Amino acid sequence: MESFNARALETITCKKDEQRDVLEMIAAIKAKLKSIGDGEINISAYDTAWVALVKNLEGSDGPQFPLSIDWIARNQLPDGSWGDNTFFLVHDRIINTLACIVALKSWNVHDDKCRKGLSFINKNLWRITEDDEDWMLIGFEIAFPTLIRMAKDLSLDIPFDEPALQVIYARKDQKLMKIPKDVLHAVPTTMLLSIEGMPGLEWRDIFKFQCPDGSFMASPAPTAYALMHTGDQKCLEFIDVLVNKFNGGVPFNYPLDIFEPLWVVDRLERLGISRYFKSEIKEYLDYIYRQWTQEGLPATKGFPLKDIDDTAMGFRLLRLCGYHVSPCAFNHFEKDGEFLCYPGQSNQSITAMYNLYRATQVSFPGEAELERANIYCGKLLAERRASGKFKDKWVIPKDLPGEVRYALDFPWKVSLPRVETRMYLDQYGGSADVWIGKVLYRCVGHHKHKQLLLHPLCFNTLPCGFTTMPLICNDLYLETARADFRIFQRLCRREWHGLRKWYDENNIGLHGVTPDSALRTYFLAAANIFEPNRAAERLAWARTAVLAEAISRRWRRGDNTSTGSRREGPPNNELHNHGGNELARGEEHPTERALLGELRYELNSLAPSNDAYRHLQETWVHWLRSWSLDSFGGNTALLLVRAIEICSGRHSSLTKQNVNHQEYCQLESLTHSICSKLASSRALAQVGEKMEKDGNLDQQMDLEMQGLAQCVLQNWNSINRESRQTFLHVVKSYYYVAYCSPETINNHVSKVLFEDV
Repeated sequence: MESFNARALETITCKKDEQRDVLEMIAAIKAKLKSIGDGEINISAYDTAWVALVKNLEGSDGPQFPLSIDWIARNQLPDGSWGDNTFFLVHDRIINTLACIVALKSWNVHDDKCRKGLSFINKNLWRITEDDEDWMLIGFEIAFPTLIRMAKDLSLDIPFDEPALQVIYARKDQKLMKIPKDVLHAVPTTMLLSIEGMPGLEWRDIFKFQCPDGSFMASPAPTAYALMHTGDQKCLEFIDVLVNKFNGGVPFNYPLDIFEPLWVVDRLERLGISRYFKSEIKEYLDYIYRQWTQEGLPATKGFPLKDIDDTAMGFRLLRLCGYHVSPCAFNHFEKDGEFLCYPGQSNQSITAMYNLYRATQVSFPGEAELERANIYCGKLLAERRASGKFKDKWVIPKDLPGEVRYALDFPWKVSLPRVETRMYLDQYGGSADVWIGKVLYRCVGHHKHKQLLLHPLCFNTLPCGFTTMPLICNDLYLETARADFRIFQRLCRREWHGLRKWYDENNIGLHGVTPDSALRTYFLAAANIFEPNRAAERLAWARTAVLAEAISRRWRRGDNTSTGSRREGPPNNELHNHGGNELARGEEHPTERALLGELRYELNSLAPSNDAYRHLQETWVHWLRSWSLDSFGGNTALLLVRAIEICSGRHSSLTKQNVNHQEYCQLESLTHSICSKLASSRALAQVGEKMEKDGNLDQQMDLEMQGLAQCVLQNWNSINRESRQTFLHVVKSYYYVAYCSPETINNHVSKVLFEDV
């Protein structure tokens, strides 16, 4: 006994410690989210080298930005290269290293570092055609040949006859055929990001596309190149701000005021911890909504080009959170039956199409552009899945194949929140994820934010000497989410233990409901309504569903063992009105009498008040009276919704408020119709039959689901958002059960409730 008490005390202490740790980690994340500003990103040696090449604008022989020279000198890697230290990509190391050598040699400084860099170049230049084409850096084929020419002009000891260079030159020619110079001068294109690799530009035309902050494409390298050739004051101001902000180095892209908040919110949502950061997320999305245009979203404010990746991510998050956004923006990216991230792109981005695919599923009736995009993305992702080709042009994540598989197998209408979170906890790479731009980069902070260190997991230290806290790829998010999920699992196991005890004490198994069925019912409740303070709603869902199944099995069986007779449906004397719509005592059979007695007991135990008891009673009476084999699915779905709402206390407030009953009836009507169809198809499948093929049935359900999504997600003031979400939770659980095999459901039950995270 003493040993047991010691173990129990240790378990309680561990639980309290973990809860305290979660609160501390949440506080650390909140502090960082409040200081996000224009975003945080690590330094690009390549862009810093171009800044270092700018000559003093007042006419002296020195560099305009000597701090950038110092940064290059401080941050050479042990093998003589510059670039990402933890992920070796030949293109990244070669272009960063050659740019830094050119910058140092141009000023005749740090000969030792130049020699080490040249040694690396000579050993690895032949490998530049080894990297997968899907991982080629943005504009590499444009910028790298220019650096080779500059190296030749400086008489650097490089094998200029290396055959691999001819491959890169050929790719440059192909790119310029897609976007020739006259197009570059006429309309904004992605080539603006690589103008440092394009001599002979007409600057008067190019400056039409300068961003309001003075940059070109929010990128220091092309901006520095423009500054070299024009001395433009706004270019100077942009670079000067960055050099001072980042202590000599500059990132490849800045600011990140749209891209970064969007991806932060997405990660917090999928990791299941967004509820802790509601005010921060609202502030982010309010800002994103102000940037939304009919052509979509760019990566940063003032950017001359919108892209489908940011647009898709922004559309989905804004729509899910009740903002009114039009899908007509996606027409801007559609060409000849394809959806492109940018005009003139060389290859398709898997992650961009993945994000678009997720966005298309949150559709409302009549949105044809989303339907077309859904078909296109679904087909493309399925092809990549079949071929196993998952390398993406924008990011190198931990488990992109797993993310794509989940999206294809469990579309939004089927995906349950805790199932998605459990899978994403295994898929999310945290700080190990690397992004692909003109160089490899990570969304991290810099040394000026050391004062925000609130938890040991907040920060990592890079070899170049500055302290970082990733904002998108964040180990602290992951650790917080894991701890939060473990707390959820412990709560679920405790609740399931209580539910199983109730099941056994009331002999529910005698009515045909198996323990596994009861467990699956509880799982559906917990996978949708998972917040710790909503236990009453989970319990209402689970017990209501179990009792409804028990009664339905009894009546479907129609077996009266005491009389030897058979009947289907409720006997007439099981219900009668005693002035209060009370449930009558079933007198025909003791099994029925016991079952309805348990139902009366449940009303008392579940109802938080006398008023709630009366509403629950009326709800069950309505369900019992309307029960039939044909309408079981839809009626039971409404029974679940009403029971959850009554036991949550929201139903009472709804009846007192000025609720638009037409809108509420629409929610109920759509829920009933969708769930009836899904339950019918599932019932037939269970007995080995198939529904007669009706070409319009799936289309009808899709249209009704779109209508329900519109009813739930639009920001109606008269109906509580959580009440609207209850309808969606119940319908999605019906979709989930209809779509998933018993083996899949059992696997999810195990992973979500019982397997340690």
